Amino acid sequence: MANTFLRKTTRDVGTGGSTVGSYVVGASTQTTIIGLTCANTTSTAITVDVQLNDGTNDTYLVKAGTVPAGSSLVVVGGDQKVVLQTGDSVVVTSSAATSCDVVMSILEIT
Repeated sequence: MANTFLRKTTRDVGTGGSTVGSYVVGASTQTTIIGLTCANTTSTAITVDVQLNDGTNDTYLVKAGTVPAGSSLVVVGGDQKVVLQTGDSVVVTSSAATSCDVVMSILEIT
């Protein structure tokens, strides 16, 4: 089994929601999120929703988390990790158009 650290990014997230880095866990892959940060790129406060999508259902990691202007919200980091299974993805939605950049660090075991 190979261990691979990866970084997935999505820029200019808006109200429509975006799958971070277009990343969906593949078959025969174990994935752990070791970090996920949402950065506000605007001059006013925004809110963000971060959801784990299992292919059918969305489960909130953060609902309406406030991100001050020019600041960031660490959704996953430190001692917290999130395990993803085959078909899972992470979707971020912002309260304003093109207002949020997202960086997700993962560990894949294949």
